[in-house]
Amino acid sequence: MSNAVGGIPRYRAIGGPALFQAGFRPFFLAAALWPTAGIGLWYLVFTGRVELATGFDPVAWHMHEMLFGYAAAAVAGFMLTAIPNWTGRLPLQGAPLVVLVLLWAGGRAAMLVSATIGPVAAALIDGAFLAALLLAVVREIAAGRNWRNLPMVGALALLLIANACMHLKAIGLADTARLGMRLGLAVLLMLIALVGGRIIPSFTRNWLVKRGQQPSSPASFGTLDRLALATTGLGLAGWVAALPPILTGGLLIAAGLLAGVRLARWRGHLTLAEPLLLVLHVGHGWLAAGLMLLGASQLWPAIPPSAALHALTVGAVGTMTLAVMTRATLGHTGRPLTARPGTFAIYALVTLAALARIGAAVVDTAYLPLLGVASACWIAAFGGFLVLYGPILLAPCEKGQG
Repeated sequence: MSNAVGGIPRYRAIGGPALFQAGFRPFFLAAALWPTAGIGLWYLVFTGRVELATGFDPVAWHMHEMLFGYAAAAVAGFMLTAIPNWTGRLPLQGAPLVVLVLLWAGGRAAMLVSATIGPVAAALIDGAFLAALLLAVVREIAAGRNWRNLPMVGALALLLIANACMHLKAIGLADTARLGMRLGLAVLLMLIALVGGRIIPSFTRNWLVKRGQQPSSPASFGTLDRLALATTGLGLAGWVAALPPILTGGLLIAAGLLAGVRLARWRGHLTLAEPLLLVLHVGHGWLAAGLMLLGASQLWPAIPPSAALHALTVGAVGTMTLAVMTRATLGHTGRPLTARPGTFAIYALVTLAALARIGAAVVDTAYLPLLGVASACWIAAFGGFLVLYGPILLAPCEKGQG
């Protein structure tokens, strides 16, 4: 997995738009377009200026679309890019990729008009994307006998289940919306912990070696990493299952502390000269801080759970998706792996969005102004990605590149 967002796999020559030559192209565009438009729309809904024809209540729609619209698109872009590196097989391209993108877009449209088409139809249309993506990933991993990455199959299966749980509430069959939201977020956080724990030290080590700093290279994967992952998994499982707060809170705080120790061993302070690398460390730092904050909110009611949730969603998920999307776009189109000022700016903006959104949860008297700042910074960050990286994703590549 160490080359998952850096190497350039083999691609077959296909006709048609460059957009469908590789999975990262349309899905990274989608993973920037939808949070840009979706958060703007959500802010208008929240402030009472727009009403949606969705069968979900506004907060549930917002949570669903950030988890199963935006984040799921980023996961798809990552997996469809990484799997050829893992298996040695050719990537999904052309017509099959077009179908997968259309399924994703159909889900977003169905969620917007679910009150009109009915909750069952919306659930089937929306669920089709994750089901198809799961089948595609299973096929590639099985064909390549790449059993080491079977956890990616498990993650997609759990995302599919989490999505179904949110739809069951809308259909009226079970009160499982909160369970679905928590499970979906927990899966994303475990992916960050697992994948980040492989690529961050690997990329950091390679960069430091090139700069002649090999003696300061990050620590290799070992017992501490296994303990951190296990504790994170147990803490998140307890949170998803709504186990007693004293148990869940303690586990989550321990998970956050271990994630922080793990991060410190990766020598992130030595990467200040390269924001493209530093931002990966920042993203994992948000994971550590968010887990501790979530655990603390379980133990001390004075700490708003919303602050912890947004540290994990806007902070950890938002930062890591931007980090991976920028790096993979550059690497898989043969461009230098270095961040220009515009890229640094979108990293700073997503950090400001996270800080402002946490502040809105903590400072009641400034809730609406800080919510507006957070929304504006988030839209500017992902809109900035569209401006800076959209032309790269749409442009044809030289032979052998994505």
